[in-house]
Amino acid sequence: MEAIILAGGFGTRLKQIVSDVPKPMAPINEIPFLVYIFNWLNKYNVTHVVLAVGYKKEVIIDYFGKKYKNIDIDYSVEDTPLFTGGAIKQALNKCREDNIFIINGDTFFDVNLEGLLAQHIDLNADFTISVKEMKDFDRYGIVKINENKEVIGFEEKKYHEKGYINGGIYCIKKDLLNKISEKTFSFEKDYMEKYYLKDDIKAYFSDSYFIDIGIPEDYSKAQIDFKNIFNKG
Repeated sequence: MEAIILAGGFGTRLKQIVSDVPKPMAPINEIPFLVYIFNWLNKYNVTHVVLAVGYKKEVIIDYFGKKYKNIDIDYSVEDTPLFTGGAIKQALNKCREDNIFIINGDTFFDVNLEGLLAQHIDLNADFTISVKEMKDFDRYGIVKINENKEVIGFEEKKYHEKGYINGGIYCIKKDLLNKISEKTFSFEKDYMEKYYLKDDIKAYFSDSYFIDIGIPEDYSKAQIDFKNIFNKG
C-alpha cells in the first residue's frame, strides 16, 4: 500500500509553542508527531510514502532520509506553497499504485486502513473520505452523507450538536485530480466541495481515536493521550 503525507504546512497557530520545526515534526513526548504516523502506516504494511514538504523541509528530510522501517520514502517539494490540492497533485506523480492514501501530517486518526481500502475498491469510489461522528463541537465543518455512504454536501465550521467530521485520511484514485488544471488549489474547497456531485465520493465511518494537533489545546492533549496509546519508538 502507498500513501502521501501532507507535511508542508506552516503551523501558524502552534508557533508560540513550536517554532523551530514544521508542524508535523512537533514533538509529542519528545518524539516527532510524524514518527507516530509512520509507525502506524508501517503497522498496516504501507511500503511507500511520498512526503509532500515545503516549510522547513530540511528538518523532515534530514530526519527520515529515504527509508523508515519497511517504508521507502520519496519527497515532493513545494518550492512555493501549492496548498493542499496542489501538493497532492504534485505528489501523485511519484506514486505507483492505482489507489493511494492521503494523510494530513498534523492529524492522527486511527482508521483501519485495510477496511478503508477494501470499501473504496468494493464500491468503486473515486474518492473515499474517513469520517468520525462528534457531538457538541464548533471547530470543524461537517460532511453530509446519505444512507448509501455517498457524500452529498459539506457544511462550514459552526456549532453542531452532532455530525460527521472529515477525519483527514482519504483513499483516492491516482487520476482523481487530472481534471483540475490549476497548479495551486485547495483540496477541500476546490475539489471536495465542487466535485462531490460529479465524482463518486463515499464516506468511510470510524469511531477510532482522533486528534488534530493544529491548536495549542489539542497539542497539549496529545502529550497525555499518546502516553497511553503508544509505546515510545
